[in-house]
Formats: sequence, structure tokens, C-alpha cells
Amino acid sequence: QVRLVESGGGLVQAGGSLRLSCLASERTFSRYVMGWFRQAPGKEREFVAATSWSGSSTYYADSVKGRFTISRDNAKKSVYLQMNSLKPEDTAVYYCAATTGLDYYRDYLKYAAWGQGTQVTVSS
Repeated sequence: QVRLVESGGGLVQAGGSLRLSCLASERTFSRYVMGWFRQAPGKEREFVAATSWSGSSTYYADSVKGRFTISRDNAKKSVYLQMNSLKPEDTAVYYCAATTGLDYYRDYLKYAAWGQGTQVTVSS
């Protein structure tokens, strides 16, 4: 099973930017659809963004569309989440996750592998 490690979280003021990274352990990284999810205290885990195996297709939650960009580098076994124009409501623990199919990319239950999460805090 692929292992995932996120980095890049932190504290930022509203309107600022952060870039999250997720490094995978497996050489067959390109076989996985990669997603980013987040979970705020007392709330359910929610979909943020996903990218297809090659990175040619990307998908976003409405709440982050136009502000966040997901990308991947298969040679580096990494997926990234560039977050701009951050808002206090973006505060959450952010997780990267891997799945093999694209049909249910919004459903966190379809992802078999998860990172440990990285905290993003946006102050107003």
C-alpha cells in the first residue's frame, strides 16, 4: 500500500497563500488518482481537489475553485495543492489520499491510502 506524507501547512493571514506537498512512497505513483481532503473540528471530512493519473484532468470543490490549484509530478512521486486567497473558513487539517479509480473522486470512502494530515490555519 502506498504511503503518503504531507508537508507545507502552517499559519497564514487571510488573503495569503500556502503550498501543500504530498510525497508518495511507491514507484507506481502514476497509477493513482490523487486527492486532497480537509477536515475542520466538528465537521466531516470534505473533498477539496483531485487529479487524474497523468494530471491532465483536475477537479475542485466549488468552495475552492479559482483559488486552489492541484498538480502532480509523477517523476517526483508528488502531488501539490497551491492555495491562494485563503479565508478563515479554509482552516482545517488537510490530507492527501490515493485511489485507483476516477469515478468517485469526491468520495473519501473510496480512497484507500491517506497521509497523516497537515494543519492549515488562516487568521482573520
